[in-house]
Amino acid sequence: MREITLNVNSAEHRVPAADDEMLLYVLRDRLNLTGTKYGCGEGQCGACTVLIDGRPTRSCQMHASAVSGRKITTIEGLESDGKLHPMQQAFLDEEAFQCSYCTPGMVLSAVGLLKANPNPSDEEIIRGMNGNICRCGTYPRIVAAIRRAAEAGGAQ
Repeated sequence: MREITLNVNSAEHRVPAADDEMLLYVLRDRLNLTGTKYGCGEGQCGACTVLIDGRPTRSCQMHASAVSGRKITTIEGLESDGKLHPMQQAFLDEEAFQCSYCTPGMVLSAVGLLKANPNPSDEEIIRGMNGNICRCGTYPRIVAAIRRAAEAGGAQ
């Protein structure tokens, strides 16, 4: 194990990590950022999604040592000055969740989607969110939330 430096939610953290330790476990177990969820462990469900340099990334498939020095954003890092990010607010307004287990990964994937395409069509939203699984089936409300966030400037 060695100490690595991670820039998480605009704060620098020095944490011990094995070279092959996944970012998901470092975030949850060492930094207590439990909004990032363990889902399938294979990068297929999207529950563990974080933003790395603004791009959605499956943290269960990324070695923590590989992202040292890069900007990592978790669901806890989206709000600013006590105000929810437009995407978080849109998910609330559209009631785009039931059990909420997938929501952090969905929100971060959607933020990354709007960074790449600030005004996507419904078809582009569906294609861009492919790989994020909601077992409760709230997909129509998720699409509506992303559309609402796009209209509110959710690409910030």
